[in-house]
Amino acid sequence: MIDFQVRSESGTIQDRAEHGVVWGPELARLDHSVFPMLGHLLPYADTAFNSRQVSSLLGEVPRLPPGVVTDEFASELLELGQKVLDGQHLYLWFVGD
Repeated sequence: MIDFQVRSESGTIQDRAEHGVVWGPELARLDHSVFPMLGHLLPYADTAFNSRQVSSLLGEVPRLPPGVVTDEFASELLELGQKVLDGQHLYLWFVGD
């Protein structure tokens, strides 16, 4: 399971998602040339995105093929990603198992 959080530059968790995403073949087989930001996620490691990277990531979410992530995950990703963009010195962290 990969969960995600909004963290400050000091690492303090500002907000967290209720829904994670299960690492499965749909996510693992994403074409990295089409989904470069999501392609950086790993099931066993943490990945952090700054606000510029979050902008690119949010552009990928509406183009995802059906079944890669749940609607709840996508909705929360868009919501928390926007919090990063609206704030200062915030990062979107994906936390792997």
